[in-house]
This record gives sequence, structure tokens and C-alpha cells, in this order.
Amino acid sequence: MFIPGQIYKRSEIHDKYGGNRQSGICPSTQGPYIFIFSGSQGNQHGYKDQWVNDNVYSYTGEGQVGDMEFTRGNLALYNHRDSGKRVFLFEYVQRGWVRFESELEFYDADFFETPDRNGNNRIGIKFFFNKIGARPTYQPEQLKLDLAAEMQRGKYEIRIPNSTEREGLVTSRVGQGAYRKGIIHRWNYKCAVTDFNDPRILIASHIIPWKEANDDQRLDIDNGILLSPTYDALFDRHLISFENSGKIILSEQIAFDDFKKIGVNGKEKISNLSQGNLEYLEIHRSNL
Repeated sequence: MFIPGQIYKRSEIHDKYGGNRQSGICPSTQGPYIFIFSGSQGNQHGYKDQWVNDNVYSYTGEGQVGDMEFTRGNLALYNHRDSGKRVFLFEYVQRGWVRFESELEFYDADFFETPDRNGNNRIGIKFFFNKIGARPTYQPEQLKLDLAAEMQRGKYEIRIPNSTEREGLVTSRVGQGAYRKGIIHRWNYKCAVTDFNDPRILIASHIIPWKEANDDQRLDIDNGILLSPTYDALFDRHLISFENSGKIILSEQIAFDDFKKIGVNGKEKISNLSQGNLEYLEIHRSNL
């Protein structure tokens, strides 16, 4: 139906297939299709959508004010496989014109905290889609977050909403599930340093710590590195950091022989840091 990389006039898509011309999630009225549209203009409202790896796209649900719910377009996306509808992703290149990215298939969804259009904190929905034809590395249930354990580690300082405030949501999953999954997908399901690949053990470590970060930084995938527990503990306490080349830096507060006792040899290197990672790491190194 559409050619990846080709630019289309959005109004012409709706002329042919119907659907809401303003919404980001647009079920077709003329066929078994759902069109989703993404653009940088949504970032200010917490709608930061992106490819987190070559095959997985994270997409923010609809609803600009108040908590997002699995209704309307969100429900249509969640159930698209059962209803037999195909999902097509477009990204804006300029007003009225969109580039076709890929056909997608629902993989998972989770919750995260984000401001709404009025600046009030609310619960958002983050979808994770596979590029059509891509085979998932892990099933969604293998990437679930044990939120209670993470809070005990001091990773996150969030207030779990009570049932009155968040009626209908599974509160044990509210908060960091979507962020952690985004980091896992971004680092291709393995520790950035060791390539250890059991998601039950790996930790989504903030570069700027949660308690020191602003709302945007807390949810920015570039502000995270997926690490195995030893490296996470050292990194979190600023006892190691990484150069722009990815090479590990060891703090002088621990003797080199002691580093070796816990398996850290000083030769470690991260190979795929993004530009965003480098900007956060510059701040992290200043606290080594």
C-alpha cells in the first residue's frame, strides 16, 4: 500500500481511506487499517516517539489531558491483531506532509508518568511495536519490571497512586515499566559492557540519577544504559564512568586490585553510545 521512505500528503491518505484528519491515531473508515502519525511537535507534551532499535518503535498513546486510558484509538491499537487491522506508521516531515516508515505489529504496552497539555502530572501509555515481519527476541512477559525491588534499590522515587486516583490501572506497573523496557530494547537486550543478556538481571541505569533529573531527563532513553548488577552499582555510585569513546574510567577511590576482585579489569568498552548518551555522560564524569 505504501512505500517506506516515500512522502505522502496526509489529506490524500484520508481522502482515500477516511479516518480522523487531526488525531495521531486514525482507524480507517474505508478498510481494515489504522494509521498512526508522529512528529517532534508532540515532544513538549510527553509524546516522544522513536525507533528504540532497528525493529522496535515506541509510540505514545492518545489523550492530551488527564490519564490516558485504553479507549478509542489506544484500544484500537492494543487490539489490532484480534480485529484484523493493519497498522501503518507515518512521521511528519513538514506541515501536512508525512513520510511512511513501516507497517507495525503490536508487541507490548506499559505505563509511564508524564505531564499533560496543562502541565499536570498524569499516567501515559507507551506502546511498543515490532516492525512487521521482525521476530521478537523476548516475549513481553520476560521484560516486566519488579517495581518494588527497584524502589528498594533506590532507583526510583515515585509515589504509587492509590486506587481512587488511578482507578482501573494496575498500579504495581505504573511508573517505570515503559522506561525500563525502552532501555532494554535500545540496548538490544544485553548489558552494554559485558553483553550478558538475561533481562531478569539487567538494570536500566540512569546516567543522571532519577532524584537529580528533571521530568524530561527521567524519561529520556538517552539518559539510560543497560547494565549488569556489578557495573550498575559502580556506575550509580560514580565509581566508574565512560569516555566518549566508550572506554571505562575507574575511580581512584577503589584500588585496582579490588576492581579485579569483582571482575572489572579496566579494559571494558561500550561500542554504541548515542550523541545523547555522550551529553549525559559528560555530566556523569564530572561527579566521578
